[in-house]
Amino acid sequence: MSWSLVTYRTDGTDTAVGVREVDGTVRALPFCAGRTLREVLEDWPAVAEDLRTLDVTTLEVLGDVHLEAPIRFPHKVVCAGANYFAHLTEMNVPRPDPVGAPYFFLKPPTTTVIGPSDTIVLPDRPDRRIDWEAELGVVIGRRAHDVDEDDAPACIAGYLVLNDVSARDRLGRTDAVAPPFGFDWTSAKGEDTFCPTGPGVTPAWFVQDPQDLRITLSVNGVPKQDSSTSDMMNGVAALVAAASRIMTLEPGDIVATGSPAGVGAPRGEFLQDGDVVAVEISGLGRIVNPVVDAATLLAPVLDDGYRAS
Repeated sequence: MSWSLVTYRTDGTDTAVGVREVDGTVRALPFCAGRTLREVLEDWPAVAEDLRTLDVTTLEVLGDVHLEAPIRFPHKVVCAGANYFAHLTEMNVPRPDPVGAPYFFLKPPTTTVIGPSDTIVLPDRPDRRIDWEAELGVVIGRRAHDVDEDDAPACIAGYLVLNDVSARDRLGRTDAVAPPFGFDWTSAKGEDTFCPTGPGVTPAWFVQDPQDLRITLSVNGVPKQDSSTSDMMNGVAALVAAASRIMTLEPGDIVATGSPAGVGAPRGEFLQDGDVVAVEISGLGRIVNPVVDAATLLAPVLDDGYRAS
């Protein structure tokens, strides 16, 4: 029976690490008491030995809890760009032959990362074009520096569901000082709340093949993405190895592995105030995030309880 490690909060309490079963039941995990999930991951080789033999049915069932982002403050969120063949096709990019090395960019870890039911906030600007990108997230459990592809799986603690929310209106810059600076990945990917994650970190031993997972995304119940991680250009192990050759990966880091076909940009479809985005990966769970306009959040509340228009 598979399960995932979650960060949860009950009314009036601090966050704690627990276990979430596939049916959504959350149980307490006493031997992780007093530690964040990132701290647990920093001791992953030892903790994993205990978790492999864990009988979750012996753990206390918790009542109503709120799931936070599993890793609330990762050191890094390293994202692979353009890593699915079908996604390249929909963006009118020729299929590469041979496949080249991965391309990476970073998301600010403490301000973009939100939980599995938290709100995606749309920036308050008239020309915004905010897109969705369902992705498999890889969670690092062992320090990785310049590792080979064959050794990369040993550095992986587990997997989670991720949405690489993207501002298409900010990627290309017309005011760049020179053509090489015409793509602004930081602005396009780094706005607050633009990295929903969850519902938990599923240990790697429960995922028989990370290249054989169904990944789907819907907006307001309408399917937008439905693919498989088998369509990746560079697989999980190759991505982790390549990223480790650029920077040292630390326990608790998240490596996002790219998005399959079905993003909104090719069809001119973008997120709007009031939308609900759901991302699901087979065996890992589902995250559901409402979408709210920043202007709505910032509008003053009148005496009668209504917000000003």
